Amino acid sequence: MKHRILIIEDDVVIQTQLRNLLTGNGYEAETINDFPVAMEQVESFQPHLILLDIKLPGNDGFSVCSQIRSFSNAPIIFVTSCNTDMDELSSIMLGGDAFVTKPYNTAILLAKIASLLKRAYPVTEQELLTCNGITLHLESGKIEYAGQQADLTKNELKILYYLFRHAGTICARADIVEYLWDNRLYVDDNALSVNIGRIRDKLSAIGVTDFIKTKHRQGYTI
Repeated sequence: MKHRILIIEDDVVIQTQLRNLLTGNGYEAETINDFPVAMEQVESFQPHLILLDIKLPGNDGFSVCSQIRSFSNAPIIFVTSCNTDMDELSSIMLGGDAFVTKPYNTAILLAKIASLLKRAYPVTEQELLTCNGITLHLESGKIEYAGQQADLTKNELKILYYLFRHAGTICARADIVEYLWDNRLYVDDNALSVNIGRIRDKLSAIGVTDFIKTKHRQGYTI
């Protein structure tokens, strides 16, 4: 499952920075630009998590948070330049889950996002990842397309998991190898090529071609 994150922020530069950060880390991100109808956009997008500023045109972030909490339990992270203890206390009292002050540290923000998503959506709800009609079954280690399935080895599953989590971006070979080593799967650069080839063969067997694309001297993308 690719988590959807909604950005409620009126500064266009920060909007763009946050959106690029999120999409670059495998999330689906959307921004709100028409603040008078913000609630309609929240309900339509149905985000898994919301990044919310306090200083907004019209209603402030505290009011927006209260309105969201009337129909959604999605985690809310306040990302704001308001940094007093009262601001943080108000955010918690009104239903916020975390409070990050600007200028924010991207690594810390991403860690808070990942932690809240993991807590709000347990593994039992994250066992499937989908991209372009192709489903990756994490628990059973299978790849599925149009009702047909293929079994994956542990290395193949981890490689596809990494690619699915970064769908739409180019994944450097070195980054994939490092990710596998961090997960105690000992794959070097040559072994990665072999595994990618086997994955492509298995995808082809269930009717999928050109799903994993090679970007010359850059890496892979789906």
